[in-house]
This record gives sequence, C-alpha cells and structure tokens, in this order.
Amino acid sequence: MTFDQFKESTLQSNPPDGLSQPLQAMWWAAKDEWDTAHDLIQPLSDGHSIRIHGYLHRQEGDTGNAAYWYHRNGMALPDNTLEEEWTEIVSILLQAT
Repeated sequence: MTFDQFKESTLQSNPPDGLSQPLQAMWWAAKDEWDTAHDLIQPLSDGHSIRIHGYLHRQEGDTGNAAYWYHRNGMALPDNTLEEEWTEIVSILLQAT
C-alpha cells in the first residue's frame, strides 16, 4: 500500500484489512479517534509503537506524557507539526511492511 492509498483510506469508516496494529492506530489517529488508537498501541512495546504512543499523547495535548514515551524510544519531543509527524510515522511503517 502506498502512502497516498493509506491516506485516502482514512476517508472510509473502517481501516483496510490486513493493517498492522501500529498502522491501524495511526489510521484511527487520523480520524481523531484517540481512544481507539491508544487502545491498539498501548499493549505494544516495539520501537515504532512506543513512538506512536508518544505521538498519541502529543496529539492529546499531554506533552509531559508524550515526552516520556519519546524518551523511552531514544527521541526528544518533536518540534514538527502533528501532521508532519503523522506523515513520517506512517511512511516509515508502510516501508517496513
């Protein structure tokens, strides 16, 4: 799936079949379904998921909690926009599949 196809899929009511949990979380985050995205990502502990966890708390507006999760992933709290970060994370995840 390309980035453009993924982004276009967010216009639908449900994510495409076959997406990994991290991609599903980012799909729901794009739809401002924070709780659904957070529920998907919370039990995961790989590096991508930890970064997404930070992104979600940043999206929520809880920068202290976001900074904790980014730090767990060896990153500083980003200074880019949420949209820029969403694009970067989704692109990385799509390349990894």
